[in-house]
Amino acid sequence: MSFLMELVRLSSAKVAIILALFLTLLLPVINAQSPAPAPSSDGVAIDQGIAYMLMLAAMVLTYIIH
Repeated sequence: MSFLMELVRLSSAKVAIILALFLTLLLPVINAQSPAPAPSSDGVAIDQGIAYMLMLAAMVLTYIIH
């Protein structure tokens, strides 16, 4: 019975070593990423959208008050 346990432990150790080596060799390929793309806007479009929303809110508020 102890022989089987030793065999199972040995096998699991071998499997763990093989898996570790496989992941060590495979992970650099998986993690190889291309550089990030350049931003599509420099924030001007976002600022302009916020300005339009504030102007719309001001117009609605002015219409409600008058």
